[in-house]
Amino acid sequence: MTLPPFLSIPALAVRHGFFTREGGVSTGPFAALNGSLGGQDARENVIENRARAARALGAEPASMLGLTQVHGAWVVTVETPWALGAGPAADAMVTRRAGVALCIVTADCAPVLFADAKAGVIGAAHAGWRGALSGVLEATVAAMVALGAAPARIHAAIGPCIAQRSYEVGADLRAAVIGHDAADARFFGPGRDFVHWQFDLPGYCASRLMAAGVAAVSPPTSDTVGDTARFFSHRRRTLAGGGAIGHQMSLIVL
Repeated sequence: MTLPPFLSIPALAVRHGFFTREGGVSTGPFAALNGSLGGQDARENVIENRARAARALGAEPASMLGLTQVHGAWVVTVETPWALGAGPAADAMVTRRAGVALCIVTADCAPVLFADAKAGVIGAAHAGWRGALSGVLEATVAAMVALGAAPARIHAAIGPCIAQRSYEVGADLRAAVIGHDAADARFFGPGRDFVHWQFDLPGYCASRLMAAGVAAVSPPTSDTVGDTARFFSHRRRTLAGGGAIGHQMSLIVL
């Protein structure tokens, strides 16, 4: 069996991977490496896809943990693994337990992986605009610090997500973001008219991370909307009129 390909950031200094949609067993709109148990894909296919992703990083499939992601700012400190599909409602996890693979699933939102390699503390967060605005990234850093990490040693890497050129938003989203900090108007470019804007989600996430004091942030290298062959995309699905969709996985493990 050929294990699925993934993208990595050498500066993160621990085992991790931002997986694409390639290398799995799912078919149709879920082809091929769909990692979400919450959709309409066959459960046995998702279980196999998740096992392949874990093995690609040298982790045991049973040690791979996911969440019930809710677009909020809740963070779970992982001490004891839970059963497949039984993840708590949260959008980030942290741990210092070796061998535990933290998994975030996305289809345009930003997957963010964190590591303080010296302290042996890692984290993973799902950051859509709501979660980022609510403070999920800062909450992840704080939870890592509680385990012994130091912000000045934490490297954060933002994985493939929707790019500014692909992310047209309404005035209500812009108002919510600049209502938190007027300076964040810089993350909005002009849209097709006076009521739409182009939002730089990865830039906004990077700014929030740097303000939280992390040592460095690696930006994404891919736009999930534009790269049809390699990534699932909620926005692309919406523009096409709807239908089923898969989700790519991002994993980190000590």
